[in-house]
Amino acid sequence: MVRYLIPLGVAVVVILLRNSRPRRLRIESLWILPAIYLVLLCATLYEAPPPVTPIAIGLLIAAFVVGAGIGWQRGRLMQIHIHPETHDMTSRASPIGLIFIFAVLVLRYAARDILASNAGQLQLPILAIGDSFIVLVVAMLSVQRVEVWRRASAMLAEARSSSGPPPPSSIVS
Repeated sequence: MVRYLIPLGVAVVVILLRNSRPRRLRIESLWILPAIYLVLLCATLYEAPPPVTPIAIGLLIAAFVVGAGIGWQRGRLMQIHIHPETHDMTSRASPIGLIFIFAVLVLRYAARDILASNAGQLQLPILAIGDSFIVLVVAMLSVQRVEVWRRASAMLAEARSSSGPPPPSSIVS
């Protein structure tokens, strides 16, 4: 049990430090990390493919669905702010979102231990369990960014349409 508390404690500190202040949000580059994650996921699954059994495939699909649901929820809980004049955007994780991610980390550690120790009884291939956690994380991070992009794009379009025409130029001809 203690061996899980150290990585969890490190994760808590990193997440708290990272989310303690607003970060600039550039919606045009939100697609880059999900693309990198997808390439790394494909390379991982290609290098050590999970067994092609109905249980393993079902486990990977379930991990994707759960990860996508968690990512959507995290993206929905992100606080997005837009400057009314410059339209610069910032994002910050909400306190509820931080509690949510800590709960997910605890559940992930517990589920990994339970599934790994009972894999034989549950007829689950160990490789598929490891791959399912990778799929869960990639789905979570990717869908979170898609949800933030969707919300931020709508906010930016609304801010641009309500601000009216741009101010006149101060350059005299």
